[in-house]
Amino acid sequence: MTETVTMSYREREHLKVIGRIEAGELTVAEAAESIHLTERQMYRLLRRHRQEGDRGLIHRLRGRPSNLAYGGEVRTKAVRLYRELYSDYGPTLFAEKLELYHDLKISRQTAARWLIDESLWSGSRKKRPHRKKRQRRDCIGSLIQFDGSEHDWFEGRAPKCCLLVAIDDASGRVLIRFVTVEDTANVLLFWLDYVQRFGIPAEVYTDRHSIYYDANNPKHLTAFGQAMERLGVRRIYAHSPQAKGRVERSNRTHQDRLIKYLREQNISSIEDANPLLESFFINDHNRRFAHTEGLTDIHRPAAGINLNNVFCVQETRQVHNDWTITLNAQFIQLLRSEAPLPPPRSNVIVRQWLDGSLHIFWNEHELNFTRLTAKPQPPKPAPHRPATVHPWFSKTVGGKRAQRRRAKALDLAHKPWYHNPPLRRTTNQKRKKTLTPYSTQNNALP
Repeated sequence: MTETVTMSYREREHLKVIGRIEAGELTVAEAAESIHLTERQMYRLLRRHRQEGDRGLIHRLRGRPSNLAYGGEVRTKAVRLYRELYSDYGPTLFAEKLELYHDLKISRQTAARWLIDESLWSGSRKKRPHRKKRQRRDCIGSLIQFDGSEHDWFEGRAPKCCLLVAIDDASGRVLIRFVTVEDTANVLLFWLDYVQRFGIPAEVYTDRHSIYYDANNPKHLTAFGQAMERLGVRRIYAHSPQAKGRVERSNRTHQDRLIKYLREQNISSIEDANPLLESFFINDHNRRFAHTEGLTDIHRPAAGINLNNVFCVQETRQVHNDWTITLNAQFIQLLRSEAPLPPPRSNVIVRQWLDGSLHIFWNEHELNFTRLTAKPQPPKPAPHRPATVHPWFSKTVGGKRAQRRRAKALDLAHKPWYHNPPLRRTTNQKRKKTLTPYSTQNNALP
């Protein structure tokens, strides 16, 4: 009866060498050296081949479970838990959750093999186009990649929101925070927190979102660009998402791990999620994935810098002749204080801090001001009346008619109502129905 024996490539090589030993072409020592075995092991294989034939060269553990293999009940329990609780988890995260919550410590490779055998995980990854890999920076703080990831982070339990992510290029250390939308105020507030924690980085790598880059006028700095300019941080703008691949891959990781973590903790709002990120997730993520050992931190300290004047919305306004400025269709009156008032037609800097308060500076001196409800009106000039000592009242000027007019004017000047004359309509203002004070200068005398 013919017997079929399945042999590996290495076992077939052993069979060829043993055939040459039997034919007298090689000695046992030479054969052992040719297949990288000891002479003692070569004698053992030769003895098995003479006793059992070709089957004696097959490994003894083939077809038998490994002595280090997990028991059948462990595999059954792990597969059951995956079906019930972790059906959308990958093998790596699944193995971590088994050790954390179920006291089952299995390797990532074992979990992947079990899931593939049960047809619960395909094991395939999406193919991505090859791009030239850029080497990491050598120092912490040399380059910070920053991006906002808008996603359904709460899986329908709350509206979609945005996760702001800053990752250090050298170490992989991250700082993340949930915000309702990626706008100027939230981005500036995020970077205020970053600088207070770690210091001022050397460079920042962002995309070309309108918050960071003005595509219509590249020389114009946005509020974010002005803040980085005042701190001396160089800005780099990516031309594609793949260019800042490190933060994009970090977003993909968070869209897998962070979503499942929020689900496990039953978190359904930004107000509850951010404290949880601060207390556990950020530190745990950096402990496991960031590599800071042996790297020099080149963040510059922010001591002595008023960060409220850095991370703000800043505009320039011109002072009017009445020491007022306009902002958002509202008039603001500058007031006297210890700081000198700017001269008219000079420019002042208006800064709106992140807490909503308004501050006005001239030559780095903060000015007092008040908001006006309406446009300030210029003062009305007093009506002109000639003084009684005017040459017109001189007795030596003019004839009889002029003297009569002077006498009548002097008589009127002594009347009590002269200085508060009654109102009368002028000829040119009859249609407007407006009243003007009676004046002795215009038709006061006959």
